[in-house]
Amino acid sequence: MEYLSNDKLVIVGAAGMIGSNMAQTALMMKLTPNICLYDTYAPGLEGVAEELRQCAFEGANITATSDVAEAFKDAKYIVTSGGAARKAGMTREDLLKGNAQIAEQLGKDIKQYAPDVKHVVVIFNPADITGLITLLYSGLKPNQVSTLAALDSTRLRNELAKYFKVPADEIQMPRTYGGHGEQMAVFASTCTVAGQPLSQIIGTKALPEQEWTAMKQRVIQGGKNIIDLRGRSSFQSPAYLSIEMIAAAMGGKPFTWPVGTYVNNGEYNHIMMAMETTVDANGVTVKPVQGTPLEHKELDQSYHHLCTLRDEVISLGIMPPIHDWSKINPNL
Repeated sequence: MEYLSNDKLVIVGAAGMIGSNMAQTALMMKLTPNICLYDTYAPGLEGVAEELRQCAFEGANITATSDVAEAFKDAKYIVTSGGAARKAGMTREDLLKGNAQIAEQLGKDIKQYAPDVKHVVVIFNPADITGLITLLYSGLKPNQVSTLAALDSTRLRNELAKYFKVPADEIQMPRTYGGHGEQMAVFASTCTVAGQPLSQIIGTKALPEQEWTAMKQRVIQGGKNIIDLRGRSSFQSPAYLSIEMIAAAMGGKPFTWPVGTYVNNGEYNHIMMAMETTVDANGVTVKPVQGTPLEHKELDQSYHHLCTLRDEVISLGIMPPIHDWSKINPNL
């Protein structure tokens, strides 16, 4: 059985719905036979491991442990959903303090136990902040840590495909940038619908302005909608997209949806946010965001919102002041 790689992939939070789906997806995609499941909840972890072994994936070497040192030993790739889940009535930002502390420990564990890791994908919310904290304390380079932001752009594609009653592939370059939260910037100028620029359709009978405004709100509230419909937060879509990201980092097909990445370019500084990116074996490559002045204004607002969250974490003592970051991680 031919796998993409033999490198060790660690799924953090593997006892949960996202983590267990990530593990199964990685095995079905034949990324690597060497998958380690890690979770502090041992009974649930063993249950997931048993089920995956009972799938009888050919050539798979599935290990499971609640010992972080054992899990991260020789790890080359890590995907983590290992934070508290979002519940009904909560925003992603409501999870800030607890998950920020989890991210701090994660970064320190990576630095101590997985010094040769090549890429880390962080997907527990608020992902922009937890990814930033993980990057800081792991000591990794900015292009080695990414966060799940693609889900917002795929939700935009879904909304447009449903509205226009066309196959999803007819929607090209749907994009959201900035934060993975209530303040994300939803762009129209990048996108085409069946070859026609979306920006030329908005404001016509085909898509009145108020319908576009409502659609953007549905994209922003996409996670809340899943909770309302299913009684629990999303797990299938974040699991699949995050494994597509790690597959790209492992040398598979490049991942071209936007991901959350560290930005410090003079315009947006010392922050993790969704940009126009490609993930491949070289990690994350960032490209300029193209958009209208109004869209860039919305992106600026999203950036400032993220800065507020970042500064709140600094005030809590979970991260030091920005001018001290390079003492912890010389790559920043």
